[in-house]
Amino acid sequence: MGSEETGELSAWEARGQYLSIFGRKVFVVTEGEPTAPPLCILHGFPTFSYDYARVLSRLSERYYVVVHDHLGFGLSEKPVDYSYSLIEQAETALGLWQELGISSAHLLAHDYGTSVTTELLARTARQSSPVDFKSVTLCNGSVHIELAQLTLSQRLMRSRRWGPPFVSLMGRSFFKRRFRNLFVRPDAISDKELDVLWEGITFDKGRHRLPQISQYLHERVTFWHRWIGALKSCPIPVHVLWGTQDPVAVCAIARKLVEEIPDATLSWLDGLAHYPMIEDADRWTDAVLEYLSTRPI
Repeated sequence: MGSEETGELSAWEARGQYLSIFGRKVFVVTEGEPTAPPLCILHGFPTFSYDYARVLSRLSERYYVVVHDHLGFGLSEKPVDYSYSLIEQAETALGLWQELGISSAHLLAHDYGTSVTTELLARTARQSSPVDFKSVTLCNGSVHIELAQLTLSQRLMRSRRWGPPFVSLMGRSFFKRRFRNLFVRPDAISDKELDVLWEGITFDKGRHRLPQISQYLHERVTFWHRWIGALKSCPIPVHVLWGTQDPVAVCAIARKLVEEIPDATLSWLDGLAHYPMIEDADRWTDAVLEYLSTRPI
């Protein structure tokens, strides 16, 4: 740990482990009985597995919960010589789950994780996924990039010209102010939690990887037909779980997903925004568990 990190980030690190996946160091937290049905979780941008700190204990009462940091995020390796393609992130996730002996699982994804999920579903459609997904929960992600209301920060970071200087100037206070804008109630997340998220972003010079990672927004356009096509023909039950006040992944995206996915169930989380698992952990967890109870492995 560097001098900037607090004990909270160290405590989170102590809950997990590092695995080598295709030669890269990936941080993963596993909780619950290994004999329980697996629930694999994919986190969002620009945060990391700590997003689920408030909900892990309840989820792990019924499931073997696996949540890792994507490469470039949190405590996982943040290489310079890496594409940060959603395709490679999906490959890493599959490699990690195989390393843990998972061959079938429920999948839950938020924000950036929903984009990784579309690649996983494209592989399922081509019968090339080594993991059999029994259900998928999509939570507040800009899967339909054409409908998303990207923030100024997101637009700057995806720019090859302006991204690097922008992240060099971005500091802790700026991050905290902008992040609170993603909540209906800005006080729903504490300063301490924001500090941990910021430290995860800056760990191992990770802030400087954000422009590279942000190129996934362009990928969403390039591979639109591959990934949206996978949703339209998805043979897996899908739960669309959405905070209604999200300023970025707006409700129109959730409605579109339910229209086009054959076996989709929609659950609105009224009065919650982009990070519902933080803003109202109990209500979010109730909705997740209620849906999963209807989809046993």
